[in-house]
Amino acid sequence: MKIYLNGEFVEKKDAVVSVFDHGFLYGDGGFEGIRSYNSLVFKLDEHLNRLYETLHTLMIDPKMTKDEMSKAIVETLKINNLTDAYIRVIVSRGEGDLGLDPKKCCGMANVIIIADKITLYPKELYNKGMEIMTVSTVRNHPGAINPQLKSLNYLNNILGKIEAGNSGYNEAIMLDHQGFVAECTGDNIFIIKNGQMSTPSQGILKGITRQAVLDIAADQKIPARECLLTRHEVYVADECFLTGTAAEIIPVVKVDGRIIGSGTPGTITEQIREEFHKRTQTEGVKY
Repeated sequence: MKIYLNGEFVEKKDAVVSVFDHGFLYGDGGFEGIRSYNSLVFKLDEHLNRLYETLHTLMIDPKMTKDEMSKAIVETLKINNLTDAYIRVIVSRGEGDLGLDPKKCCGMANVIIIADKITLYPKELYNKGMEIMTVSTVRNHPGAINPQLKSLNYLNNILGKIEAGNSGYNEAIMLDHQGFVAECTGDNIFIIKNGQMSTPSQGILKGITRQAVLDIAADQKIPARECLLTRHEVYVADECFLTGTAAEIIPVVKVDGRIIGSGTPGTITEQIREEFHKRTQTEGVKY
């Protein structure tokens, strides 16, 4: 495996940064998870736009244009001979001292690109559907950490993931500070009721796959809305599914012990999944 590190390709064992890097010390940086299918990088522009928005808010300059970053991602895939891959792009603030002040950092961000395979959930769950729970860990208040920031500090999500794992679940719903459904620890959530698709509108990272699903719904004339959702509405939904770059689209058949719909993946969910997979094979930046 060759890893892109600040303009060079190095072996995995040599891909190291200083222990004084603010990304390591404080989670001070941003990242993106991107997928390639059939030698096409799916939604690359959208991912880079989100990354650079995060970096702009964090006031981190990667010293690379989006076009340069795009070319570096493609070269990382090529050098590793990967046609289907998961790509992790990481930009940290760089080396500083033990204090919080980012002004004391060296001013040179660390840019890392890793391309590898990923399997987030067992294959059988995509066929039969997944059971999830609601955790007590509340999603960060947007006034404290805006959910649109895809930062290296994922402690809020990790605490939710720990809680879910300790209860025997692969994934879990997190509520926002007002008690509405926000998102899962690593995925966005959708429900379908009477042919109407709904997804939470607040307290969330607006996922790239989430938007791809909304685009598919619009193209296929499936009514869809972004709105406030309660757990009750999830419990009584006809269908439920999760979306994410790594997860793609995975059906949910039980939430907090309540069976969703018929207890099997729904027809609209399968329709969306099928169209999504078609698009991943034909859309994207070619390499």
